[in-house]
Amino acid sequence: QVRLLESGGGSVQVGGSLRLSCGVSGHTVNTYTGFCLGWVRQAPGKEREAVATLYTGDGRETYGDSVKGRFTISREKAKNALYLEMTGLKSEDTGTYYCAALGPMTYGASCSVSVIGTNFGVWGQGTQVTVSS
Repeated sequence: QVRLLESGGGSVQVGGSLRLSCGVSGHTVNTYTGFCLGWVRQAPGKEREAVATLYTGDGRETYGDSVKGRFTISREKAKNALYLEMTGLKSEDTGTYYCAALGPMTYGASCSVSVIGTNFGVWGQGTQVTVSS
């Protein structure tokens, strides 16, 4: 069973940077049998929003329009971890960020943000990110 544990949230000023980490257990982030790993956020009073996804089968990344060019999702094979590097933070990036997983993926199934959305099967407990001016 896949388990996820986030860390790295905190408070930062507008324009600043943060890196979120997600420890993954029960699945190897570097495996041909693909899982869709992602980051999803939820701002106060709003619905959850998919931010970025990474397919472990080939490492392909996708991003939501609101974070393209500012956020980067990556994995570290040695630590079996998933990361979200956030730069150029805006106040609207404030929210709880969740690490999430779906899989194993059927061959040919898409792991893109636009297709998966927030339809993940396994979730971490979330980590808070607050961006203030």
